[in-house]
Amino acid sequence: MNDFVAKIQHAASGKNHLFYTGQAGYILKSCSGQLLGLDLYLSECVERVEGHMGFKRLLPRLLSPFALEFDAVVATHAHYDHFDPDAVPGLMSNRKTRLFASTGCAEEAKRLYLKEEQISYVKPGDVCRPGDFTLEFVPCDHGSAARDAVGVVITVDSIRIYMAGDTCFRPDRVEALAEKGPFDVMIAPINGAFGNMNEEECARLSGALSPTLTIPSHYGMFASHGGSPGLFMEEMGKICPENTYLLMTQGEGITL
Repeated sequence: MNDFVAKIQHAASGKNHLFYTGQAGYILKSCSGQLLGLDLYLSECVERVEGHMGFKRLLPRLLSPFALEFDAVVATHAHYDHFDPDAVPGLMSNRKTRLFASTGCAEEAKRLYLKEEQISYVKPGDVCRPGDFTLEFVPCDHGSAARDAVGVVITVDSIRIYMAGDTCFRPDRVEALAEKGPFDVMIAPINGAFGNMNEEECARLSGALSPTLTIPSHYGMFASHGGSPGLFMEEMGKICPENTYLLMTQGEGITL
């Protein structure tokens, strides 16, 4: 058992915990100990598939797909750093874990011979309730490369987390998002490439939604993806200095 797995397993019961696995990947642990995985990238498959140095994994692999038994796993879209084909079969091999994936993941799931009875394909407006978690899928805009991509509002033990998924900044959708709040945590990308919002836009979204805590994501894993946590800090200071934010280290866990 490695230190990261031990940290998750030994996190105090009766409290909610959030752990960061890198890129856009997070693990939620409920008060009763149930586990939800979000956009877990656990392998090096992107470099293999893309075939060049810009997609080399720059952060260590902290977690084997077989190390933890998840109650549910979410894949917001089919890009391999969110739906990891080298990891998803292992994550689901216990026959207990449920996968909630955008509709664009169906072809890849079929290629991997995943068991359909363990999968729910989701779209904006869908609400699913695996165990301690309520998952309300919401629109996002990741461009033409992933038109089916979704964000998700997670409720666990009365805590509400908005995970934007891979999306550009859509001011026209902020009001509808705000109606689903207030949010205890907002997680959103800052890399400003491949159809995602940049540092300033993430800060603007934080200012509009006023979450208790803002966590930037989608930076540091690949040289080609961009994203500056330092610039994000500057933009938060200019746009919404009253908002609290946290730059999570890979492997870090916090109590919510």
